[in-house]
Amino acid sequence: MVTNRMHRDIISKNAPNGNFSARNPFFCCVISHTATSEVPGLTVAGANPEMVKYTSPADAEFLHYGHCRCMHGIPATPDGKPTPAVITKAAIELANIPFLVVDAGTKVKPDVPYVSIGINSGGNIAHENAMDISDAKRALEYGQIIGRQVARSSDLVVVGESIPGGTTTALAVLRAFGIDAFFKVSSSMPENPHILKNSIVKSALNRAQISTAIAQKLSALEVVSLVGDPMMPTVAGIANGALEAGGNVMLAGGTQMSAVLALMERLSFSLEKNVSVGTTVYVANDSSADLVGLVKQSSPKVPVLACDLHLEKSNKLGLQAFAHGFVKEGVGAGGCSIASMMKTGSNGKDMLSAIESVYEHTIEAKKALLK
Repeated sequence: MVTNRMHRDIISKNAPNGNFSARNPFFCCVISHTATSEVPGLTVAGANPEMVKYTSPADAEFLHYGHCRCMHGIPATPDGKPTPAVITKAAIELANIPFLVVDAGTKVKPDVPYVSIGINSGGNIAHENAMDISDAKRALEYGQIIGRQVARSSDLVVVGESIPGGTTTALAVLRAFGIDAFFKVSSSMPENPHILKNSIVKSALNRAQISTAIAQKLSALEVVSLVGDPMMPTVAGIANGALEAGGNVMLAGGTQMSAVLALMERLSFSLEKNVSVGTTVYVANDSSADLVGLVKQSSPKVPVLACDLHLEKSNKLGLQAFAHGFVKEGVGAGGCSIASMMKTGSNGKDMLSAIESVYEHTIEAKKALLK
């Protein structure tokens, strides 16, 4: 049951606050790659387009070890802006939340135990299909199997993602489904590169010869295989499998999750109840995007919950950056924080303390060793 102390820091953005609870949450972290992310200027997830392929596996390693094994250095920009996995790690450690890494087409494999969907990484949608339709079907099917199993030991399945460039592929899928999404997806940068994203998406839709009318004649998975990414059918599958098993699902992420919801709607999955989107206020209140509006268009009855982690009050400049428009969300940070607060009865200020502790023992400690 949600306590009043915690309630102030978990905000329902598009529906009345309900009796959300999580006594025994489980986190599935889906890591993936799309070559779309390698377009210069599209994302800050990675020091350069060549390094972006290490972002997702590095996030998975950070959750387990507090450092990376697949790459040298630390999971932060040179000026200290960390991966959102710092927030996720703090949340799952504070509430002792078990988690599973699911590989849905990474280019670099993480040095951690993980479940593999067994599919290829995604293509650059401006020039090629996102994936083979057989991979999209496999991702959905295998995701459902995982979701059904996980839900048997959990009352809330939190499904998050790490896929750089995912808001651009989300935009493409939303537009293919006829959803008004231009200038509404979020970004890992304060200056949202909408013009670049829109250009890539228009090129992708033209290449695939997709108009709204044509998209209505295609199956939902065909649309995703043409202009989406491997994360989408995987997360949709895990979510639906958990729902089929009688579980509750929180899609942990930003505007990418509106595309997952749109996919689930068009696959005729039941979203009448037991599904929510969990994010941070840094995405939900982002003036350069419209997560709530996209969710309403994709599946109007799904609530959006946003947690306030008070990072603007942190004494760590790297953490303050989240409140100033950098990164904002990722690796299930918002959803895991909400689940953690629900399970423990803690609030955003408690979370801030836990996040700062993880930051000190990982990011700052590693930087000190590298000097």
